[in-house]
Amino acid sequence: MTKKVNWVFDADIRAFYVGFQDKSDAERFQKELGERLRQFGLELHPDKTRLLEFGRTAADARKRRGDGKPEAFNFLGFTHICAKTRKGRFKVLRQTIRKRLQAKLCEVSTELKRRLHLPVPKVGAWLRSVVLGHFRYYGVPGNLPHLALFRFRVARLWRRLLGRRSQRAGVTWDRLCRLIARWLPPVRAYHPYPSLRLCVVTCGKSRMR
Repeated sequence: MTKKVNWVFDADIRAFYVGFQDKSDAERFQKELGERLRQFGLELHPDKTRLLEFGRTAADARKRRGDGKPEAFNFLGFTHICAKTRKGRFKVLRQTIRKRLQAKLCEVSTELKRRLHLPVPKVGAWLRSVVLGHFRYYGVPGNLPHLALFRFRVARLWRRLLGRRSQRAGVTWDRLCRLIARWLPPVRAYHPYPSLRLCVVTCGKSRMR
C-alpha cells in the first residue's frame, strides 16, 4: 500500500480492518459491503461496525476539530494506538489487550494450583514454555512494558504457590529472583518493526540467490 491510511473501516465479520486514505472511500466501501452482504441474507452489526480516523494525520486533524485523541482498536490480541517516536514521527503502537493479559494470567494461576505438588524444576520448565510462548507472540517493539508486567505477575503467582507448599515462612524474594533468573526467559522483542520485517535483501535481481 503506497497511499497514506487516514481512515480505518472496522467490521466484526470474524474481525477485519480495511485502510483508506479518504473518508469518502471508506464510506463508499461500507455501503457497498452492506449491499453485497444483504444479497446473501447477511448484514453488518450496527454496534460492531465503525469508521475510525487513524493514521499519520489523524491526531492533528482531530486536534484542530477539538475531537480529542484518535480512537484505538483491538485486532489479533493487540490494541493499536496512534503514537509518536522520540523524534516526533508517527508510529502505530501495539500493546497487549488488557483483557487478554488478565485472561492468560488466570489460566496460569489455575494451572499452577493443579501443579501444586510437582517438583520445582518441572513447574519452572512449564512456566518457561508459557512465558516464552507469550513473548514470541506479543514480543513486538513498543510492547516490552506489557511483557515485563506479564513476567512479573507470573513470578508473583509462582511465589504464592511455593508459599502454599509449606507451613513455614513464605518464599523470600532472593530465592524467587534466583528461580526467575533460572526459569523465566528475559524480556525482549522477538519481532522487528514491519518496515524491517518486510524488507527483502536480494543479491543481484533474484531473491533466490
